[in-house]
Amino acid sequence: MPLLADLISYLEDSSLADNIRENDLLFPLIESVHVLAICLVVGSILAVDLRLLGLASINRPLSRVTAGILPLTWGAFAVAVVSGGLLFISNATKYLGNGFFIAKLCLIGAAGVNMAIFHLIGAKDMSKWDNDARLPLPARLAGGASILLWIAVVACGRWIGFTMQPG
Repeated sequence: MPLLADLISYLEDSSLADNIRENDLLFPLIESVHVLAICLVVGSILAVDLRLLGLASINRPLSRVTAGILPLTWGAFAVAVVSGGLLFISNATKYLGNGFFIAKLCLIGAAGVNMAIFHLIGAKDMSKWDNDARLPLPARLAGGASILLWIAVVACGRWIGFTMQPG
């Protein structure tokens, strides 16, 4: 893993990382953008998950709900990744030593796997149940798992700030 360690050192020692770390306004500005993007990601995913669970938008086909929401989700996710990456490079070594940061990344990965499994396996017959108020068990399980995973992502994200070692 020396190549990864070298890359992390390069990023953390860059002038961009120095500016983010040293500027009194830049880090809070980027962090605010990151938090707003995460709110949009989680909020829009929650709308889809609540439809999967049959708790919201039950009079709308799931395909219409997702078509209207997912472009916003992906755009906000891109902003969250970029802003999160900028925050990361400002103190990469400290972030990598923080268990909540590692947990957050793992949970985001698990949420992605949950989404992929749903779309590749669970939603293959969506045309048969797209208009049903109560969706099949795999769809409901995917929605419930997604809600739990994203709540855990947000919780870990908050705990990162409280558990980072100063200095």
